Amino acid sequence: MKHKTLLLVLILMSFQLLKAQESNALDSIYSNVLDENRQFWVKLPEGYNPENATKYPVIYLLDGVSLKGNLVTVYNNYWGHYLPNMILVGVSNQPNRTRDLTTSKIESRRGAAFNYETGGAENFTQFLEKELIPHIDTNYKTSKYRTLIGHSFAGLFTINTLINHTHLFKNYIAIDPSLDWDNQKLLNQAKTVFKEKDFSGKGLFVSLAAEQLHMFDSSITMDNITEDTSEFTLFARSIIEFSKLAESNSKNGLNFSWKVYPEDLHGTVPLPSMRDGLVFLFKWFQFVNPPKYNNPDTTVDELKQLLIAQGEIYTKHFGEPTPPMIEELFNAYGYMNVQMGQPEKAKLFFSEYIKYYPKSAVAYEGMSDYYSSQNDKAKALEFMNKAYKISQSDYHKKKIEDLKK
Repeated sequence: MKHKTLLLVLILMSFQLLKAQESNALDSIYSNVLDENRQFWVKLPEGYNPENATKYPVIYLLDGVSLKGNLVTVYNNYWGHYLPNMILVGVSNQPNRTRDLTTSKIESRRGAAFNYETGGAENFTQFLEKELIPHIDTNYKTSKYRTLIGHSFAGLFTINTLINHTHLFKNYIAIDPSLDWDNQKLLNQAKTVFKEKDFSGKGLFVSLAAEQLHMFDSSITMDNITEDTSEFTLFARSIIEFSKLAESNSKNGLNFSWKVYPEDLHGTVPLPSMRDGLVFLFKWFQFVNPPKYNNPDTTVDELKQLLIAQGEIYTKHFGEPTPPMIEELFNAYGYMNVQMGQPEKAKLFFSEYIKYYPKSAVAYEGMSDYYSSQNDKAKALEFMNKAYKISQSDYHKKKIEDLKK
């Protein structure tokens, strides 16, 4: 019963604390490379403070306006235990989507004339590398740990970036990518590149929507699709061939996985793909032994060792010193242990919170509440004053007044 109570308290506190900040409105930047204004939006993590030293990984989402709801939904539901606090950037690809995202020029597609401007992927890559990413890095507290997500033509662009501009991102999610483009030109290039290039430290997740593999023949399934050589199955067959190619070249260091979604269409597959792709690519972020944090029998020394080990994992992957927990979890575990009558553990979490986030008023407030629970009002007042010094908020001012009473 005690274990269930502990977990319930943590879940309830997490529900209250893990509330993501609203997205900013659309912004724009003039691109000298593209000779036009390009729109984008930015969503900041909860508690983001430009005065703090904390730097955040960034997700760049192509077709960011139309797919915004999918990414925000996944992020809001999984950050904390599964995903780190991150900055989300949605990049609009209108009105020149086909031009920006396709990797070569073509005049016909699927047996008909293709009357769109094509083949601008390299220019759009330069826009990302030389203009948008530097703009985001200048204006926000970003780390160099970046993830790129693209769907359909943008999935083609995503794989092209991995193959030809590998340095730009750590992770890549290609959702139903158009690898049939230009007679599988990029797929054929990958056959050589995957054998010759080192992709160590890079991750790729590929998805395929398989509810309708052939628009005119429902008898085509994943079991028999390779037997069909028509133009109608080339899209799906290209994704399958690429994914098997990536699997067979596992020695190149690429962290790779792919998944087929038999009940999804091309238009519905982005949501589950983002969820599965991000959880896969950030699998290392999950706690090594989560039950230990909730178990009342875990000692303070064991918790200290768990935090040290977790910090080492994060630092290795992010490439810079990184706290073993995000702020909200330090806070949640601190209060959980106060309520469960585990004062030494509560003090540990609040102390670590202050150590890693010394400019957080919430950290000092938590330590103040810990001392209040121990009837040490002098210490409680000392830490509440520190919280107020940072926040200058009426909320903390009133808590000081209440403590003095």
